[in-house]
Amino acid sequence: MLLDRRRFVSFSALALGGITVSGCATTMARPTASLPTGCLPPVKVSAGRVIRTMAGLRPYRASGFVVRSEALGDQRLVHNYGHGGAGITLSWGTSKLATELGLPGHQGPVAVIGAGIMGLTTARLVQEAGYPVTLYTAALPPDTTSNIAGGQWSPFGHYRDSEVTPEWRAQFAAALDYSWRRFQIMVGEDYGIRWLTTYTEGDVDSDAYHPAGRMLSPEEHPFPVGGVSRFDTLYVETGRFLRQLMRDIQIAGGRFAIRSFAAPAEIAALPERLVFNCTGLGARALFGDTELQPVRGQLAILLPQPEVQYAFTGEAGYMFPRPDGIILGGTFERDEWLAEPRPEDIARIVASHRRLFEGFRCTA
Repeated sequence: MLLDRRRFVSFSALALGGITVSGCATTMARPTASLPTGCLPPVKVSAGRVIRTMAGLRPYRASGFVVRSEALGDQRLVHNYGHGGAGITLSWGTSKLATELGLPGHQGPVAVIGAGIMGLTTARLVQEAGYPVTLYTAALPPDTTSNIAGGQWSPFGHYRDSEVTPEWRAQFAAALDYSWRRFQIMVGEDYGIRWLTTYTEGDVDSDAYHPAGRMLSPEEHPFPVGGVSRFDTLYVETGRFLRQLMRDIQIAGGRFAIRSFAAPAEIAALPERLVFNCTGLGARALFGDTELQPVRGQLAILLPQPEVQYAFTGEAGYMFPRPDGIILGGTFERDEWLAEPRPEDIARIVASHRRLFEGFRCTA
């Protein structure tokens, strides 16, 4: 099922999307000279330009992410998992909520389980509060699900509206606010974070999370579709971002330990008395959260085009430009456990984007 990302522009229909892989780029692409109104450089889409394909599993819960505290023997266990397709977007925010639950009154070292985006941001906030931290993880970046995230700042695909509570909505609002502000102060090449204009099918109002958002006239865009809006948002080059977070943690004295856990009793045997569970989809087996289900996303990554300095979301799928390649998505496949791309789905993703960009019109 191709993913219609137009829905993300309305928070009343929230269901970040995209999945990709980290690369080896060392510089962020810079804008080219401005084009006439209505003109944009088209993405060159063909099967021959595909440099890799990827698939990843989003940890989805219909009732939303989990940030809560409980006792585990004489330990305090704080959960921070289940973010669906909004992991990058919500990372700093839900990690802030988790540390606010766990740190008050605590003394001594802290353990974090998992080294994806939630584990790394939680660990950094623990360090910023003055505590030593060890991250216990079965895998390190780039071998984590977070490395397979496109990095668009927009909450998408992480809950069902009818299933969430008012208390959860308050958590969500607080997490969005902190994450939005935290990512803004990290913009730059060090962390691979930049502002990018995004075009989307459908209407979008200018608000705190869609600055400069407005509907465009047909003369203001080249897309061969009707009803196009434009807004600005943040994009995170996930590979670079995660690598830099790891360096920050290590520079501040943090430690990484390669270790898997088969049961909560193994976590209870750790020497740390405060533990943050940031295991994502792994929390299903580890803590019996059967509401967690994977949602597979598949991607085709094209050769880079530095002149492409905009993103698109709509019926064709989504396109995010990255220094390490042009990311084309995607799918939103519920309860699919195999994190492998299927050739027929990749072919459909490429074909839909080829039709979109072959239909480009320059109206200037």
